[in-house]
Amino acid sequence: MPPELLCAGRCMGQAGAAQAWHCPSGQGHSVWDAIRMPLGEGTPVDVQRREDSATEGSRRLILAANRDEFYSRPSKLADFWGNNNEILSGLDMEEGKEGGTWLGISTRGKLAALTNYLQPQLDWQARGRGELVTHFLTTDVDSLSYLKKVSMEGHLYNGFNLIAADLSTAKGDVICYYGNRGEPDPIVLTPGTYGLSNALLETPWRKLCFGKQLFLEAVERSQALPKDMLIANLLDVLNNEEAQLPDPAIEDQGGEYVQPVLSKYAAVCVRCPGYGTRTNTIILVDADGHVTFTERSMMDKDLSHWETRTYEFTLQN
Repeated sequence: MPPELLCAGRCMGQAGAAQAWHCPSGQGHSVWDAIRMPLGEGTPVDVQRREDSATEGSRRLILAANRDEFYSRPSKLADFWGNNNEILSGLDMEEGKEGGTWLGISTRGKLAALTNYLQPQLDWQARGRGELVTHFLTTDVDSLSYLKKVSMEGHLYNGFNLIAADLSTAKGDVICYYGNRGEPDPIVLTPGTYGLSNALLETPWRKLCFGKQLFLEAVERSQALPKDMLIANLLDVLNNEEAQLPDPAIEDQGGEYVQPVLSKYAAVCVRCPGYGTRTNTIILVDADGHVTFTERSMMDKDLSHWETRTYEFTLQN
């Protein structure tokens, strides 16, 4: 359910990254799940966030993410749901895991993104990771407290990375990270640019570094352009199929499991038989709390048939 690659970044007046959060005050993410193997879904995310003085119309958060998943796995396209229709996300509809999600944002400023951690063996009795995002989006608990609670229950899940954020125009943004295959405690991300794929935050997989560079270049190129051009440039980044090989780090972590699909898995955009990148998501948040959420989704398991929809709203905080 989660995406293949995750990019997130927060920065002081700098651009963000693919497979990274770009925070002129912002963030992003991704994961993988291939051929019924314990890869887990994938989604590339780029996020940038800034905390320097913001001018009118400037962007404080930029997120670009891919969802990599089996084409046959049932899910709903992004739409508003929850109490007062305040949460915007796609939803997993896999039997037994209905209602989970990989990426979402609420009108109250809660944002969360999930990636799976590449591991050769999965526990098929473990809890569904998509509930981690859904629970955060529907709770009143702040991001750091929520991740501290999750860290106490991390052993109940297969490997994952979770970004949770509280976006507040009045109080400032707080973005936190926790991975249950890394340090025992969650961390608050300081302004900067971060990359996240199917390993721990900032693990320098070659495709992560490559995507991060493309993300930064796209944001830099689009600084003086309308947001539609930025979105188009970021979608180009998310659909780059150039394999970044060799990459011993991926091979060491994935073992024999990843070998059959390595030439496809080592790209920002994954294209395996029956599995791969099926959703691109771009989230922009400006200094006034105006959110633009664009989702491009594969329809009917057909690589030639895609639908793009955009939602806009203002944070209610």
